Amino acid sequence: MNITVFGATGGTGTSLVRQAMAAGHRVTAVVRDRGRLAVTGPEVVIADVLDPAAIKSAVAGADAVISAIGPRGSGPTTVSQDSAAGIIEAMHAAGTRRLVTISGSIVTDTGDDVFLRLLKPVVRRTALRHVCADMRRAEAEVRRSGLDWTIMRPPRLTGRPAAGHYRTAIDRNLPREYAISRDDLAACVLGLLGDPETVRKHVTVTR
Repeated sequence: MNITVFGATGGTGTSLVRQAMAAGHRVTAVVRDRGRLAVTGPEVVIADVLDPAAIKSAVAGADAVISAIGPRGSGPTTVSQDSAAGIIEAMHAAGTRRLVTISGSIVTDTGDDVFLRLLKPVVRRTALRHVCADMRRAEAEVRRSGLDWTIMRPPRLTGRPAAGHYRTAIDRNLPREYAISRDDLAACVLGLLGDPETVRKHVTVTR
């Protein structure tokens, strides 16, 4: 499979590139700074994700495009929304259909246990208000794209080694969804790229 990864220099993107190559996929990593790419072997495209014309060649011919771009810190941001818009425009121009983006379980309470239903509204009003707002705007961009999209909604991401197992749910959250390693998230994303049951769905994944 030909896979294009945006956000390839981040923790999740690095794991996606590494695992995809290990599985025998042909990987294109789109980065702004080649020096920050921690993985050797993928085809590298140096471009700004906010410039659809510059990234069109990176998504052309891809069987799947994955965006692991997200906010850094908790301040005001539009990085999720703006990157989603740029990728979608480039994919339409290139005729590429399959898109998987990584959002967060913070955006909704559906399916949560009692503790999380009490906690999340507080967090959304305080520490993660900007991050959540940006993720919600990005999700809206993806849903109206007309592409074969899947929106991933993990909880807090960690740098721990892969557990090798995780729980998933479609269009709802899960009880006790507190954290998942980036390696397990990457494995889940790669595992569902060809799954038609996840097309135009939101997938929650957690330990």
